[in-house]
Parts: sequence; C-alpha cells; structure tokens
Amino acid sequence: AGSCAPAGAAMRTEISTAAAFVTRLLRAAGGIGEEQLRCFRECLQEALREHYKHHWFPLVPSKGSGYRCIRINHKMDPLIGKAAGMIGLSHERLFQLLPSELTLWVDPFEVSYRIGEDGSICVLYEGPQPGGKTSKPLESRSSCKEEWGIGRSSPSKNYNMMTVSS
Repeated sequence: AGSCAPAGAAMRTEISTAAAFVTRLLRAAGGIGEEQLRCFRECLQEALREHYKHHWFPLVPSKGSGYRCIRINHKMDPLIGKAAGMIGLSHERLFQLLPSELTLWVDPFEVSYRIGEDGSICVLYEGPQPGGKTSKPLESRSSCKEEWGIGRSSPSKNYNMMTVSS
C-alpha cells in the first residue's frame, strides 16, 4: 500500500534536474531569450510530471524506466517537442539546437544522460536511496564534466578505459 505515494513531490527534484538540463543545452546553443527558456523549462516540467504520474516507483526505481526515458534519435521526443512548441520552436529548429542523439533517463533517485549512441553515461543527479543501496554499480560510469558542450554531431569514439588501482 505504501508504494502508491503521490509521485508529485517525490519526483520534483528528478524532473526539475532533467528539464534544467535540456534547457541548458538550448541556452548553450544560443539564440533563445531567457524568458522563452524559462517558459520552455516550466512547460517541460509540467509535461514530464503529467507523463510520469502513474509511472514512478521509488521502491523499484528501474520499473518503468523505458517509459520515462527522454530520447532524441533523429526523431524528436514528443515531450520536448511539446514544450518547444509552446515557445514557438519547430522540430527542425530543435534538431539544430540539440544533439541529434540524446538519451535522458529520469528515474527515482537518479537522472543520467548519454549523448551519441555509444557515448558514456553521465549522472546529473543522484539522490539518497531509501535503505541506502545504490541501484547501479558506479564503476561503469565515468564522471562527466559538462561533456555535452563538445562535438555535437560527431559520433563519440572515445571508449573509456577504466583502470583499477589498489
């Protein structure tokens, strides 16, 4: 019974993190006013909240992950497209402004993204999990410092070699 907590408050941080990230990508591309960006971010947050309402499971964070995944892969994610439409940005314009391949995972306690189909996965937000267990082994992640600003359209060929020192 406890798993049916209203998702609204619980997922606020994750949703605002995801919306702020996409907004930051648009801001970095340039040519969009701050007022439009603010409106875009609010519209996107609202669309995500609505979309995730019945698909948020803090007790099983990976459940519904595919449904919550935001994806641009030569097709525009409908939620991003909807928010952009509110400020008069066409899909064509969005494709010029955003990476052509972007995947954003918005899960309870973790928001992460990947640019390019074989890029490394970067964590944007990691919250404390109830019970203190982490959902994914962190060794498989590389920490990314604003990596998205470089090489917009070129497929990433940097395969990260992880070295383990004792």
